[in-house]
Amino acid sequence: MYQSFDRPVAESETRIDPPFLQDPVPARRNLRKKLIGTAAAVIIVAGIGLKGLGDSEVQADAPPLPNVTVSRPLQQAITEWDDYTGRFDASQSVEIRPRVSGQLVGVHFKDGDIVQKGQLLFTIDQRPYVAAQAEAQARISTAQTQLALTRSEYARAARLISEEAVSQEEVDSLRAAIKSGEASVAAAQAQARQRQLDLEFTQVRSPITGRISNRRVDIGNLVGANDTMLTTVLALDPIYFTFDASEALYLKNLREQHKEGAAIQHVQIKLQDEPDYKWQGSVDFTDNAIDPRSGTIRGRAVIPNPDYFLAPGMFGNMRQSGGGVETALLVPDAAVRTDQARKIVLIVGKDGVVAARQVEPGPLVGSLRSIRSGLSPDDRVVIHGVQFATPGGRVNARSGRISPPAFTAAQTPIEFQPASQATIAAR
Repeated sequence: MYQSFDRPVAESETRIDPPFLQDPVPARRNLRKKLIGTAAAVIIVAGIGLKGLGDSEVQADAPPLPNVTVSRPLQQAITEWDDYTGRFDASQSVEIRPRVSGQLVGVHFKDGDIVQKGQLLFTIDQRPYVAAQAEAQARISTAQTQLALTRSEYARAARLISEEAVSQEEVDSLRAAIKSGEASVAAAQAQARQRQLDLEFTQVRSPITGRISNRRVDIGNLVGANDTMLTTVLALDPIYFTFDASEALYLKNLREQHKEGAAIQHVQIKLQDEPDYKWQGSVDFTDNAIDPRSGTIRGRAVIPNPDYFLAPGMFGNMRQSGGGVETALLVPDAAVRTDQARKIVLIVGKDGVVAARQVEPGPLVGSLRSIRSGLSPDDRVVIHGVQFATPGGRVNARSGRISPPAFTAAQTPIEFQPASQATIAAR
């Protein structure tokens, strides 16, 4: 009933194996071919779809150009300044000491007052000196009386000499006595003047105008001539400002003076709590040698101080005019970038491409940085959005404007420059 599978099959018959005996490899090959064909068709259709899109639609997916603000450099006439530090000193300092000894009987000022030249400060007991002056006057009278008697005797002898009633020797003696009497009168007068001076010295007066310190001796104490310190007086108008300059700045100022002539070196000073340089003056003295230990030279400026606001010992920041007026290009300080050892600013060309320009920065002018070289007035400098601009890249440049600096506070330079500050020159 059942046919054996082991029997031979005739050529006219077709042998059909059951599914579990069929070869699976050909089926897999057919399935792979179908999948590859389907994927190729999908790629072709996708390519045709992309080709059908316009270039504008493809570009719409690209990121937009970064926005930056550009401006031409601000051209201003500036005056460069050099920075110094120092302290104020009194233009005159006097120690008040008595010139005669005695008991202090009067103090005629309040501690810390402004005293005028010749003002009475102290009084020493005058009674001993009044008596000494009276004695000196008596000696003058005695000497003058003796001189008058000698002259009278000489006059009588001179009349008798023609009659040979007196000898020539007596006449010569009387003549010598007259000269001696005149010398005695002169000595007595000189002693009287000394006693008068001693009497005047009992009133101690201020030799200068200035601010007086506190009294060091109270009334009732004995003071010694040229020994006891009574007080001190400092002349404060004008007042000195003493500073130390480095050798480099000294040489710079020296060469500029030789180049421009012996011009007055103007200075401006500000105190620790002041934002602006409000005190004006000029340099009147420079020391004759550089200190080999510090490499600096001492200088001095004279500052008017009519209201006695400035006091000796105050600390101050001084700036000195380093040269004449010159025209400079100014850009925001934030627009100057550091590229290793170089200073650069970013320039945008007409095609919108950013380029890096190496520059030599100068001093700060308020919030702006002056550029010594490397920049032209027609360059378009990136002043805002510098972080979005890269050299060689394209940007969307918008026009801006650099405002002149507003000096509301003193600016501190980021790095040392030969001239650390500059200001807009007065026209």
